[in-house]
Amino acid sequence: MCLAIPAKVIEIKGDLAKVDFGEGVKREVNIMLVEAKVGEYVLVHAGYAIQVLDEKAAEETLSLWNEILKYEPTQ
Repeated sequence: MCLAIPAKVIEIKGDLAKVDFGEGVKREVNIMLVEAKVGEYVLVHAGYAIQVLDEKAAEETLSLWNEILKYEPTQ
């Protein structure tokens, strides 16, 4: 199963962007496949931004993920 997670672009340097997945999780991803700008949301899969999302869609998806994760057993 493949998974892609929305993240907010907070900084861009060439083909790389620093993105925020929420909850303090920030990562560097490759944005060469999309035309993303700081402040926009991108869908990230395997370290690559594969699509630019509108803010409403991204926030709805993140909200659903957070709801699912509440029921994830902790170890």
